[in-house]
Amino acid sequence: CKMVDRQATVVVVTGVTRGIGRALTDRLVELGHTVIGCGRSQSRVEELMSAYGEPHQFAVGDVARWPEVEAWAANVLSEMRPPDLLVNNAGVINQNAPLWEVSAEEFSNVLDTNVDGTANVIRAFLPAMIDSGRGIIVNMSSGWGRSTAPEVAPYCASEWAVEGLTQALSQELPAGLAAVAVSPGVVDTAMLRSCWGESAAASPSPETWAIGATDFLLSLTTGHNGKSLSV
Repeated sequence: CKMVDRQATVVVVTGVTRGIGRALTDRLVELGHTVIGCGRSQSRVEELMSAYGEPHQFAVGDVARWPEVEAWAANVLSEMRPPDLLVNNAGVINQNAPLWEVSAEEFSNVLDTNVDGTANVIRAFLPAMIDSGRGIIVNMSSGWGRSTAPEVAPYCASEWAVEGLTQALSQELPAGLAAVAVSPGVVDTAMLRSCWGESAAASPSPETWAIGATDFLLSLTTGHNGKSLSV
């Protein structure tokens, strides 16, 4: 197995402006790693840029929009080496409702962000990672990518797709690289609260989750290629 160098690791993280993406970013920076991130909130990206200067880079962008992802990655790769670790974290969930009551627009938004967004980021960064001969791709999944629940059918569909996409990708990668689907477990985020309401407060905060999760993600090797893991 080829392990990612734990020193001066370059990590690309999507969805860095809130929840586990922000907590993961804070923890990675604290541990001395370089974080390259994107998110949709201009104000929160500016906050990150103010909090963490170079060599960290943060940009406003929507992973569901290929031109934005393509331009972002091209800019990053013109200044930085390819990432050692790529974390596809950006995701959204539908408002609780039976499938037939979910609008076509909302259904498409979930799939566009969670599935197309994951594919867009991989398409933008992976060729450079292949050229470098190394790198780990983590596609954040969910327990609902391996099981189901009522009123979140669009989200379940998207996370099952992420699991399948990851396994297929793992069969295509050359030596030195790996693709891994990782479920973060149950974390008290805005997404969880949209499903569970106030009962989500009983779950660990993103900041608590990130303490162990960051080490877990950094410890992934090519030996984990194609695995479906949980933090």
